[in-house]
Amino acid sequence: MRHRLLVAGLVVLCLAASALALYTFRLDAELRARFDGVRWALPAQIYAAPLELYAGKRLGPQDVVHELRRIGYRTRSTVERPGTYSLRGDSLELASRGFQFWDGVEPARRVTIGFGDGGIRGIQSQDGGTVPIMRLDPMLIGSIFPKHGEDRVLVRLEDVPPLLIQTLIAVEDGDFYSHYGIDWSGIARAAWANVQAGGVVQGGSTITQQLIKNFFLSSERTWVRKAKEALMAILLEIHYSKEEILEAYLNEVYLGQDGPRAVHGVGLASVFYFGKPLSELLPEEIALLIGIVKGPSYYNPRRNPERALARRNLVINRMEEDQLIAPEEARQAAEADLGVRARGDRGTSQYPAYVDLVRRQLQAQYREEDLTSEGLRIFTAFDPRVQAVAEQAIREGLDAIERGRDIESGTLESAAVVTSVETGEILALVGGRQAGYAGFNRALDAKRPIGSLAKPLVYLAALSEPERYRLTTLIPDAPVRLDMPNGSVWMPENYDQELHGDVPIFEALSKSYNLATVHLALDVGMQDVARQYVLLGDDTKPAPLPSLALGAVERSPLEVAQLYNSIGAGGFVTPLQAIRDVQDREGQPLERFARKLRGGPDAGAVSLLQWAMNRVMIDGTARSAARYFRSSALAGKTGTTDELRDSWFAGFGSDVQATVWVGRDDNKPAALTGASGALQLWARLMASLDPRPVDLYGAGGAEPTWVVPAMDALADTECQDRVLVPYLPGSAPVEWAPCARQAEQGNGFWERLFGS
Repeated sequence: MRHRLLVAGLVVLCLAASALALYTFRLDAELRARFDGVRWALPAQIYAAPLELYAGKRLGPQDVVHELRRIGYRTRSTVERPGTYSLRGDSLELASRGFQFWDGVEPARRVTIGFGDGGIRGIQSQDGGTVPIMRLDPMLIGSIFPKHGEDRVLVRLEDVPPLLIQTLIAVEDGDFYSHYGIDWSGIARAAWANVQAGGVVQGGSTITQQLIKNFFLSSERTWVRKAKEALMAILLEIHYSKEEILEAYLNEVYLGQDGPRAVHGVGLASVFYFGKPLSELLPEEIALLIGIVKGPSYYNPRRNPERALARRNLVINRMEEDQLIAPEEARQAAEADLGVRARGDRGTSQYPAYVDLVRRQLQAQYREEDLTSEGLRIFTAFDPRVQAVAEQAIREGLDAIERGRDIESGTLESAAVVTSVETGEILALVGGRQAGYAGFNRALDAKRPIGSLAKPLVYLAALSEPERYRLTTLIPDAPVRLDMPNGSVWMPENYDQELHGDVPIFEALSKSYNLATVHLALDVGMQDVARQYVLLGDDTKPAPLPSLALGAVERSPLEVAQLYNSIGAGGFVTPLQAIRDVQDREGQPLERFARKLRGGPDAGAVSLLQWAMNRVMIDGTARSAARYFRSSALAGKTGTTDELRDSWFAGFGSDVQATVWVGRDDNKPAALTGASGALQLWARLMASLDPRPVDLYGAGGAEPTWVVPAMDALADTECQDRVLVPYLPGSAPVEWAPCARQAEQGNGFWERLFGS
């Protein structure tokens, strides 16, 4: 019997050993396959446009300081480390960070920037030479995460501050370089504590075991999981060096939560908590990061600052005990405040509408898994200063409108798109009143009737036929009655419910007369009116119905911005683009989103339209905005829809265009016209940007001529109602107004221009 039992025991033991060996073999294969492959799904990182600094740029010292703070620079009395600056009067000393851009490396520099005469006077390098132009490192404005929400900024071991590595090992695993994945003495201490507690309450995990738990296993506390963790730690130590394990740990360790985003790795944690790269961390900041490892939630420095401070100071004490820092340095570190930014990395969550736009434009060329796992670096045209101005204009403007018009607070919503007229790049985009929160992106998805914003396209169609129409051609503002195919009768009215008789084309546009516009559209032909949308860059030609003349077509603010940016660009159409360049994770270029320029409507006709849209600002429906601007040479158009449901304004200078919509999400009347609603927000926004004036007379070959618009006739100094109006060559009036002196035969352009 004893022999049989012994044999049976040996068989069971052999079977168990074989099973363990097989399990270990399979576990080893799985571990090596995962660890040797792509170890992390890296989200695409989205960067703002870098701030360029050069002599003559219109920026004051406080403007530059504001941008430096936005990207995590710190003020210091002595500027030595990258990411620091010192402002003294009109001189800014700066130690910039280097950055790998799509077109080359921007080196780290130490420079002195001098200011004067409203801008940058010059930039001097540390060696006394002149720096013609430099770029600051761009702001990280967002990431495109995988569904599980993990994010990290990968770091190489050689790029991690030695003090951080030394402190991590001292606090978390003092025998890291001498054990083989398991610290038996630590396990013994933990086991005794667990026996006393009657369960798993304490671990003796090494850095290797922590990496296994974070990378491969769940966080459940069971004996089976702990045994598997120990076995895998031994296998990992057999196949990989301590340096490889440590680098993987530094990139994997969980250090906090930013809403749905899990913060993994010391690289991202440095930005998340301190707003700066790992290389710039101070000893007290390193101590806080290492302290958080023990419990990211319990020691959350934003929610539990007292716990975090106590934990940080314990780590500082350990740093001093192990002679990692000098006693005086330890004292200064312990006296410092936590230094944590008020919020998480705002760049990853503050601009959800723009990040949404970037993602949609990328999806035309990249798969979803590439965007969430390949570590792409996306460089955009996003301008943080313009975005801040747009958000403030909407927030403060809506509050002011609701207070001033006795509208329930929080009822109104808005969206805005700001573009560069010259490049077609999208500088800023606001998807709603609470711009920092992801949700319904009104700038892209709120397709609303555009109302009178459609009228410039009617007048563009007419002005494209200079043999028939000029700016002072008289058109009837008279009743319209159209029998529709469905048996109904369409009888539009003017907003003021008045009739204005025969009016010049430009006045009909500037005063936004509905009836005159419909008469003109029918005369030109609705097919030609609808064709202007396509010529100006719209992807969809609207149905050529008579109601199109008054804006019975739905478009998003972004689609409206495309139309108006093309008008502002003189008729040259550039598809609006947010993305400039795409790189892979190694910084190699993948895609250059070059500017695509194509011809659109006749440039001469567009120049006349710009002049007429300037009259909207001078004495038309947008005249109330004049108080905001130094120059009157801006152009735009108000838009109001039926029952005052939608309030629009779109307009431009020669360099920047902005489109603003105001309304209600429930489609109830907002009780606002374009002038009383969207225009007020647009004016606040554009006034802060100080746009360059539009060239009202020098574009498209037009010739300015003095006329009496109400008579469509030439004028001289005797005519009190004369206006200087541009005309395409050969299209100006030839008859003189009765108020003018009898013109001599042969009077030419210059005589007409100066009224002699």
